[in-house]
Amino acid sequence: MAIVTYEKATRAYPGTERPAVNSLQLEIDDGEFLVLVGPSGCGKSTSLRMLAGLEDVDDGAIFIGDSDVTHLAPRDRDIAMVFQNYALYPHMSVADNMGFALKIAGVSKEERRRRVADAAALLDLEAYLDRKPKALSGGQRQRVAMGRAIVREPQVFLMDEPLSNLDAKLRVQTRTQIAALQRRLGITTVYVTHDQVEAMTMGDRVAVMRDGVLQQCATPRELYDRPANVFVAGFIGSPAMNLCDFRVENGHADVGGSKVALRRGTIAALADEGATTATLGFRPESLEIVGEGEGFGLTVNLVEELGSDAYVYGTLDGCDRRLGDVDVIARVDSRRLPSKGERLHLRVRPGETHVFSTQTGERISA
Repeated sequence: MAIVTYEKATRAYPGTERPAVNSLQLEIDDGEFLVLVGPSGCGKSTSLRMLAGLEDVDDGAIFIGDSDVTHLAPRDRDIAMVFQNYALYPHMSVADNMGFALKIAGVSKEERRRRVADAAALLDLEAYLDRKPKALSGGQRQRVAMGRAIVREPQVFLMDEPLSNLDAKLRVQTRTQIAALQRRLGITTVYVTHDQVEAMTMGDRVAVMRDGVLQQCATPRELYDRPANVFVAGFIGSPAMNLCDFRVENGHADVGGSKVALRRGTIAALADEGATTATLGFRPESLEIVGEGEGFGLTVNLVEELGSDAYVYGTLDGCDRRLGDVDVIARVDSRRLPSKGERLHLRVRPGETHVFSTQTGERISA
């Protein structure tokens, strides 16, 4: 086990306008489960492959423990990688697949058998050791791939979207198993996914990337409660946070004719920018239905029923047309659903508004 450190690590492909990964500065603690998340093309898989030695590092450095592995071959980095497509040998049994890397490394037959048996017991694969991969389900194949990584007893696990080939129900089940297994083994793990729900439920910390740049790295709760900028605020959360630009006058933001009070520090920061507008964020669950004459009006466009939860999608009434229409999502009582076209009155709960600069996108206030 070891600490993993990216020191301004950069990867720039020839002929591209910007680096795929740009000066990544990140430290992953010993035994930590860190998730790299972001939209397609954000640089998360490239960052993982740089750590694995499958991509060159054009600038900066990468350390595993005290060792500079920036230019080491993958086999010399003491890492084990779990891929999206399992990468199992179809002609080998489960046991042979799990022990193959140990055989190549010259580990004795007895030691290979012991490690494979231990990993199989850990992953509930003991009944499948003599089977070929084609006789296994997708979830079982993924566990075999995990077992192949575990038997190597590496310092670091690297996982590149290992659940993307599984159906929705199996993904939920397997991600729980992987997170529990990692905590039991205590091995430093870097996990890549584009699914922010997966990231939030699995990671000790989550690193959000965009266009090759690290936006924020924090615990799931901190990302949710205190996003560093508009991108993180809009990316983390399902459904996404409501983010809209509103006019600011006399210490208040005008939200559909309703005055939302801003904190003194926020007002001062906006004044320093010379800003007359601010980007306000509020999550769907931060909105509550109030009586007529309170809060702001919302015309319902769509009602989404999800069993225990329900969400209303609507257009904010009374907005400054120069700023365009404002669409809002609100969580409502699933047993008292409004109708399409109905007009609701909503209010943001005190202390649950997020304020960002319209110029920089950076967070100003809670």
